[in-house]
Amino acid sequence: MCLAVPGKIIEIYNAGGLKMAKVDFGGVTREACLEYVPDAQVGDYTVIHVGFALNRLDEAEAQESLALLQEIANLEDELGPDS
Repeated sequence: MCLAVPGKIIEIYNAGGLKMAKVDFGGVTREACLEYVPDAQVGDYTVIHVGFALNRLDEAEAQESLALLQEIANLEDELGPDS
């Protein structure tokens, strides 16, 4: 199963000729490549999959996706991993 997670761009920089970003996932910061979304700016939300930003989305969409992911995590906590 593949999962793309929304995160907020907090810094943009170049590394090895690639447009890169530091992305905040609710307090966890990771690096991501922005080459597929060259118009992305600091403060934008983007969907990240295996270290690549795939598309931009507005804050409401990002928050909705994050809330759904949290519900899934809560459900697994209630049911246990073997359910």
